[in-house]
Amino acid sequence: MFPKNTYVNRRNTLKQTLKSGIILFPGNGESSMNYADNWYPFKQDSSFLYYTGIDHIPDLYFLINIDTGEEILFGNNATPEEKVWIGSAEKLESFAEKSGFSTVKPLDQVASYLKTQVAKGQQVHYLPPYRSAQKIAISELLDIPIQEVEAKKSVALIQAIVTQRERKSAEELVQLEEAVNITRKMHEYAIINTKAGMTEMQMAGTLNGIAVSGGGGLAFPIILTKDGQYLHNHATTAVLSEGDLVLCDCGAYNTMGYGGDMTRTFPAGKTFSPLQKDVYNIVLNAHESAIDALKPGTRFKDIHLLASKKLVEGLTDLGLMKGDADEAVAAGAHTLFFQCGLGHMMGLDIHDMENMGEQYVGYTPELKKSTEFGLKSLRLGKELQEDFVLTVEPGLYFNPFLIDERRAQKKYMDFVNYDEVEKFKSFGGIRVEEDFVITKDGSKLLGEPLAKTPEAIEKLRNN
Repeated sequence: MFPKNTYVNRRNTLKQTLKSGIILFPGNGESSMNYADNWYPFKQDSSFLYYTGIDHIPDLYFLINIDTGEEILFGNNATPEEKVWIGSAEKLESFAEKSGFSTVKPLDQVASYLKTQVAKGQQVHYLPPYRSAQKIAISELLDIPIQEVEAKKSVALIQAIVTQRERKSAEELVQLEEAVNITRKMHEYAIINTKAGMTEMQMAGTLNGIAVSGGGGLAFPIILTKDGQYLHNHATTAVLSEGDLVLCDCGAYNTMGYGGDMTRTFPAGKTFSPLQKDVYNIVLNAHESAIDALKPGTRFKDIHLLASKKLVEGLTDLGLMKGDADEAVAAGAHTLFFQCGLGHMMGLDIHDMENMGEQYVGYTPELKKSTEFGLKSLRLGKELQEDFVLTVEPGLYFNPFLIDERRAQKKYMDFVNYDEVEKFKSFGGIRVEEDFVITKDGSKLLGEPLAKTPEAIEKLRNN
């Protein structure tokens, strides 16, 4: 946990912003894999964690009554019988003291407390639930029809939390650096040790171990695939072969719950083919151009479009595209090869605060999210501010199904040389991703640098 004052100050800021009402933070519960007592690894709700620092304990509620000044943790200490299974457990009162509040009540009292306060006319602020169990619980606690729970979320609370969490403090940046460096170790190991003849899962399993050994775990399921043309293709039993490109997108969260997110693409053999290297360098040029543009006051949507233009220019040099690059991007022709967004916010969530709604996290009332293919997948579009932490991850993806569909539709005919593109339907995909904090004048790479030019990657591959 951070020092006590960190959590006290965070809660005070939130209370001063909202001014009145009750703020209800449900903690996460255990989530079962295939029967009740066989659980997925536990991950605390990020907002609950941000305002209390209490992790690793399921089935808690934290409540802030702004009008009365009460801050209450509802939960149950482990019973002697439960300790048969889990051993000695620190009491909730101890965690409360470390977080800077003093009141702990049994879990079964949360409903009666809320009922009493609601009867007095107090408003209850809650975030949109992203788990079914949370949705059901809020419905029952607040006597709201379950189909209305989402609609009755507190937009004021969402906006207050986004404003507070989107800019990372110095102590948070220390944690993010640590998480990114664990992530870096995962990627360096993959680049050095992946070999033709092994399966995707063999390497993914080892990377999972590196994440867990760092004190936390996987920030998201590992993407490690020779079929990088599919954006979120997780590791399978597919065998890697000479000539394959391996796309590895993985990250770890550290003991404090902060996460890293990086991608590298490398050959399953010792070297890239000349064509693979040419395509890789197109992506790398777009990546570096985007990094150079990072600074406060610049819309990330504009940086996304800049990276898209650089991809088009490279593909034009390669003979796959034609015409004016700006016009091609305006027409959406680049989305035949770059179907996703350039990056996203990062912090306690690997897509930070995404459960609150991208219209609040990544956009503003003046800049609304696009509904167009490609742009609708851009999670962050608004102006950057100092201390934002985000990813930059351009890529080129030669998806044969999309190529066939767009050609049949006769889309982008003024910008795409489909006969040449046809030759790339078995090429795969390439992505390069790093994590940055926005500084006063630009940006700073988080974590120690990792090989990202084809030559540097080949050097690691041949160690």
